[in-house]
Amino acid sequence: MASSFQRAMLKPVRLVPAAFLAVILFGTALLLLPVSHPGDVQVLPAIFTAVSATTITGLTTVDTATYWTPFGKAVIILLTQMGGYGIMSSATLLALIVRGRIQLSDTLVAQTETQTQTLGEVRRLLVRIGVLMASIEVAVGVVLGIRFWLAYGMGPFAALGHGLFYSCMSFTNAGFALHSDSIMGFVADPWVIVPMCLTVVIGSLGYPVLFELWLKRRRPDHWTVHTRITFYGWMLLLGVGIATFLWFEWTNPATLGPMAVTEKINASLAGGVMPRSGGFNIVDYAVIREETVLVTIILMFIGGGSAGTSGGIKVTTFILLSFVILSEIRGETDVTIAHRRISEATQRQALVVALISVGLVALGSMVIVSVTDLPLTPVVFESVSAFGTVGLSLGLTPRLDTSAQVVIMVLMFVGRVGTITVASALALRSHRRHYHLPEERPIVG
Repeated sequence: MASSFQRAMLKPVRLVPAAFLAVILFGTALLLLPVSHPGDVQVLPAIFTAVSATTITGLTTVDTATYWTPFGKAVIILLTQMGGYGIMSSATLLALIVRGRIQLSDTLVAQTETQTQTLGEVRRLLVRIGVLMASIEVAVGVVLGIRFWLAYGMGPFAALGHGLFYSCMSFTNAGFALHSDSIMGFVADPWVIVPMCLTVVIGSLGYPVLFELWLKRRRPDHWTVHTRITFYGWMLLLGVGIATFLWFEWTNPATLGPMAVTEKINASLAGGVMPRSGGFNIVDYAVIREETVLVTIILMFIGGGSAGTSGGIKVTTFILLSFVILSEIRGETDVTIAHRRISEATQRQALVVALISVGLVALGSMVIVSVTDLPLTPVVFESVSAFGTVGLSLGLTPRLDTSAQVVIMVLMFVGRVGTITVASALALRSHRRHYHLPEERPIVG
C-alpha cells in the first residue's frame, strides 16, 4: 500500500502542485522573518502574499509599497520568478546544469509544467525559457530604469531597481507594485505604460507561441493552429478590451473623464492589456462603470496563452469552444481551424477546463457571499481575478475576513496550477475502457 501511494505521488501531475505548495511555505517563512517587515509580521498577510506571488497573481491584503522592507520585496520578486518560470522547470534546469543531463523523471515533470508535446523538446525549451525570460526582463528593466532616472528624479541605482522590479512583475504578469496606487501615477507617461504593456503581452502569449513567432516570423502561413488561434485570438480580445474600456470610461468623471486625450489612450491601452493577467491598476477599479466591470470579468476569465505566465481558461480554450459552437450551428461533424481538424479529445479537454473553471469561480463566489454578506458583483470580480491570476481588485480583498481570504488563496492556487493538473493530481488512477456500450442520444435543449 505504501509503495503504491508513493508511486502515485511521484507522478508529474502530482509533483507540480506539491512543488508549488512547498515554495509557498518557503516564501511564507521568509516573509515572516523580522527583516521582511519593520514591525511585527502577521501570519495571514505573509501567507496570502506568498500565495499571490508564487501564483503570480498580485492580489494583496496589505500595501506592498509600505508594508514590506526591501528584503520582503526581494522575496516577492523571487517567488514571482519561480512561479513564472515554473517550479519543476527550474528544478529540471538545475539538474541539467549540475549533472549535465536530465533524468526521465525530471523530464516528465517539466513536460507537465511547460505543456510541451514531446520529451525531446523539454531540454531545449527549458534553456530557451530561461534565456528569453532573463533577456526581456533585463532589457525592459533598463529602459524603465532610464525613464525613472531622467523623468522622476530617482537616483540611478534606485531607478534601475524600480525598473527591474516592474519589468519582472510585467513579464511574469504578477502585478505587484512599488507604489501604493500601482501604476496610476504613470498614466500620462507612454515611456512607462507602453513597455510594461508590451512585456505583459509577451509573457502571457506563452513560450511555444513566442518561439514559433520568432522562428517562423517570415512564414506566418506555416504557423501551427495553436499559434494562430493564440496570437489572433489574443489580438482580437486585446482590441475589444481597449475599445470597450475607452468607450465606457471616456466620460466617467472618476476615471478617464478629466484626463487629456493622450492620457485616455494610455489608460485604455493598459485597461485592455492588464485584465489579461497583468494586474496593474491604471485607474481606480473601484469606481469604474458596471459595463467595464463586466467586460473586465470576461477578459480576466479568458486570460492569455497556454504555457505562459497568464491565468484564466486561456485564449486557446475560448477560441476552440467558439469554433465548436460554430461547427454545431452549421451542422458540421468535424471542428476545423486553419484547414486542420481538431480532435474530439482536445474538444473535451477544452470543455472540461471551461466548465470546471466556471464551477470553481461560482463556488468560490458563493462561499464568500455566504460568509461575508458582501454584494455579489465585487465578489465575482475578486474571485475571477484570483482564479485568472490577474490581481485587479475593486478594493474588496483587503477587507475580507480570514475565511474569505482562504477562498481567494485557493482560487489563486488552482488558477495557477491549472484545473486539469489539479484534477489529475487528485485522481488515484485512470482507466481506459476496452469496449463501447450501446449508444443513446438524450434530448438536449
